[in-house]
Order: sequence, then structure tokens, then C-alpha cells
Amino acid sequence: MAVRPSDLHAIPLFERITEDHLDDLMKAFQRQEVPSGHVLFEARSAPAHLFLLVRGEVALLEAGETRFRLSPISPIGELGALTGFRRTTTAVTTQPSEIWRIGVAELQAFFEDHGDVAYPFYNNLLNVVAGKIRRDARRLEETRANLIRTQKAMKRLLDLVLDSEETPLSKVICATLEELIEKNRRSHYMVEPAHTLKSSVRLDSGALVPVVELSDGWLRLAGLRDVAKGAHWSGVLVLPAREIPVSGTIDAVDDHGALVQLDLLIDEYASALQDYLTRLQMLDFVV
Repeated sequence: MAVRPSDLHAIPLFERITEDHLDDLMKAFQRQEVPSGHVLFEARSAPAHLFLLVRGEVALLEAGETRFRLSPISPIGELGALTGFRRTTTAVTTQPSEIWRIGVAELQAFFEDHGDVAYPFYNNLLNVVAGKIRRDARRLEETRANLIRTQKAMKRLLDLVLDSEETPLSKVICATLEELIEKNRRSHYMVEPAHTLKSSVRLDSGALVPVVELSDGWLRLAGLRDVAKGAHWSGVLVLPAREIPVSGTIDAVDDHGALVQLDLLIDEYASALQDYLTRLQMLDFVV
């Protein structure tokens, strides 16, 4: 299949780039004929190439199930290749295909030598990501509204069951509803510290344990395994701007570390933690 520079204009990543510049970019790709069943990359693998499907078909798999089927002309894994994020899916050809690919290092070197191509390319990439964020924000708001309605309905149902005559079945229903209501509380939704806003906990031994996730009521600590579920725990939360003494109860321990349900903080410490959480949350918010 003969691909012209103008054919790439149908891809948002390449729109508003001149045909001469697209021609230069196309020459930097390696052409590759692959059979059906060829694996381009595996889920959780580090990105090594940016791929372009020119002929054939590629399936994107999640947990062995086909999530999407891509037809020409389509970029494959552009965000991972340009950001370094590990692959979230496995990409496999479903028929003999023609794939163009360029290594991550080679692509970066090309952009360094061709700034007139790099600028519109990254501007398009930013527009693609911004559009995705806005669509995700809309879906999250819809999900949040559904969650609030579900939470209120479960509370009404719990009150109804509690006001009724107690039976073995009502005990199970109450316990289930109480567990679901508690898990759906906002304080359970944690955020991951950004690379430039990392936090950790200093233990009594002086060792620093990285914080994997946190909220105003919970901490997930990496590598903390020598604790028992239900045990009382304490430490010093080390934030970028200050330190906060914290304590709580070990809620769960697994291979990833420990989940701690925090005790209530005094107002000063609670305010400092909330300020930190706001800075993290703003990284996921489009103003």
C-alpha cells in the first residue's frame, strides 16, 4: 500500500503538519511485513517503538480479551512511546500486516534535528491528551453522580432493613450494605503522589517508607510488611513542605505493602494534609 503524506492528515496526531514535513517523518520509519499473530508489544512492557499500522489489522488485548481492533492507517502506542508509560494492553496482528515503526530514541533524535516537525507534532499530541482528559472528566462526573445516587439508595435501604424485624437474612443484608457504604466513602479514594511531589513516612527506626497512595483518611505504604492486620501503627508523614505525625490501624498487608486507616488529625495537620492532597488532585483536573 502506497502511503502519501496527505493520508496521515486523517490522524489527529499528524494534522496541521505540512506534507513536506510529514514526508521527512515518514522516511524515518522502518517498514516491516509481519504475519498474523505477531505480537508488537506485551502489556506492562516498557515502550520501545512508536508503531503505525499501514495495512492489515491489529487487536489490542486486555486480560486476553479483545478491547479494540485497529484498521489502517492508525498509530499504535503513541502515548507510551512518547511518555515512557508502560503498555496497558497487548498488541497482536490478526492478519498479515504492514507495520511502520520507529524507536523511541530515534524518534527523539529526529525531533531534535527537525524542530519544525516536532512543534506541531507535540502540539497535536497535547490536543489529543487534553481532549481525552475532558472526555474522562465528563465520564467521571457521570460515574460520581451515579455513585452518589447509589450511596443514598443503599442508606435508605439500610434504614429500612434496620427498622424491620431482625432475621438471619437481614443481618447479612445490613452487614453487606454497611461494608459497601463504608467503601464508597470519599475518604477511601486515594491519589498517587506525583514525581515532583513525593511523600514518605519516617518510622521509629528512622527508615523512610515511600507513600504509594493517600487520602485524608488512608495511607498505602510500599515495602511495609512486618506489621499485622489490626495492629496500631504510628510514624511521621514527610510531605514536600512539612512533616506531620500520624497514627492509625493496619487495615491490610500484601505484597505491595500496608494499607493504614488513619486516626483523626488535629486541625492544623489536617489542613496541611488537605493542601498537599489538593496539589496532587489539581494535576488531574482541567481548569
